[in-house]
Amino acid sequence: MAKQKTIYSCNECGGQTPKWQGQCPHCQAWNTLVESLVDKMVARFSPVSAIGSVQNLSDIEAGEEPRFPTKISELDRVLGGGLVNGGVVLLGGDPGIGKSTLLLQALSYLSTERNVLYVSGEESARQVALRAKRLVLNVDAVNLLAEIQLEKIQLILAEHKPDVAVIDSIQTVYSDALQSAPGSVAQVRECAAQLTRFAKSSGTCIILVGHVTKEGALAGPRVLEHMVDTVLYFEGDTHSSFRMIRAFKNRFGAVNELGVFAMTEKGLREINNPSALFLSHHSGQVPGSCVMVTQEGTRPLLVEIQALVDEARAPNPRRLSVGLEQNRLAMLLAVLHRHAGIPCYDQDVFVNAVGGVKITEPGADLAVLLAIVSSFKNKPLPEKMVVIGEIGLAGEVRPVQRGQERLKEAAKLGFNQAIIPKANKPKQIISGIEIIAVERVETAVAQLI
Repeated sequence: MAKQKTIYSCNECGGQTPKWQGQCPHCQAWNTLVESLVDKMVARFSPVSAIGSVQNLSDIEAGEEPRFPTKISELDRVLGGGLVNGGVVLLGGDPGIGKSTLLLQALSYLSTERNVLYVSGEESARQVALRAKRLVLNVDAVNLLAEIQLEKIQLILAEHKPDVAVIDSIQTVYSDALQSAPGSVAQVRECAAQLTRFAKSSGTCIILVGHVTKEGALAGPRVLEHMVDTVLYFEGDTHSSFRMIRAFKNRFGAVNELGVFAMTEKGLREINNPSALFLSHHSGQVPGSCVMVTQEGTRPLLVEIQALVDEARAPNPRRLSVGLEQNRLAMLLAVLHRHAGIPCYDQDVFVNAVGGVKITEPGADLAVLLAIVSSFKNKPLPEKMVVIGEIGLAGEVRPVQRGQERLKEAAKLGFNQAIIPKANKPKQIISGIEIIAVERVETAVAQLI
């Protein structure tokens, strides 16, 4: 009997090598090579008669892809308006975050007008039915298949021809053409490729549920994210009822939209005014609190930035930020010392974005800096003040995008004062809000001191 050959595959990039190494030679990641059997050769090339003809790009009629909404407005916002025929969506998130609940709710609403199919590879049919009953969903027209073999799933998809199919999850699906176990790099890559090919040829919209690693990245090869049209991440603190969904890739829409939900006993409920989640309700004015307006796609959000500055008890002062980039915090403290004359080199500095939201844009710089100054001087900012602006290393306050939309959102929520970059000063007066335009860091700090 011939000895079965083995090969080592990288869990990060999918690269293969005949011998084990501590570091992957393809992506240089450490301790990611896993031993597996050599897969049988599978014919992946189409016959010559099936090869498409060459077309001139200018002769192809281009137009907007028709969409159909899921009737969950927050999900449709992140998708760019709804699902697309033949599109492939990858939804990832931590265990128990609500991925299956969200998709079961979406299929329940879609089933009233379209043919839908839920393929469950992790739960039995009875478990899915119990969840639907607990959520009080109308699932009379929702078709369910409990199967993990790819070939059987493809046969059912070809037979029923659903408009939308959910595969929960892609890591549990396996193909008989490969010898490796379900969830391995080869299986995930091949099964995702076959399902994507089916979606493009049949027009069925396929939604893949993906597991994530302990670092929060999607499990499996990175090529999985390149195959699909849309990559969504479901975020949220397990100790909080609020959930956020973001698009990190979208071939049919914007990638900076944010959808906000609240987990309830009857499933996920949409939050129409998410700014209320990210603002604390203090009984009075407190030092170290500053409200900013961040822009998530087309939606302006008001977020409270909290800072705590305390005398360091150790030789190396601590710098800790939650929801904000820690390296940027160190830069802001250096700018504050150099250009505003406020030293924090012997102080512990802690910064937090309320509500568990993650702020990646530089428009939060000025709010973070003023919150630090407020805590350091033990002097609160005005209760109804918002702050926006990016800070440069030279101490200048740079403009932010969509400044007027942010100010209008703040005025709508009752804020009557704003510190903004001079370049963002509106030409026309916005009723109900006083504008303080600044060019330098020291000018903005002087407004507080």
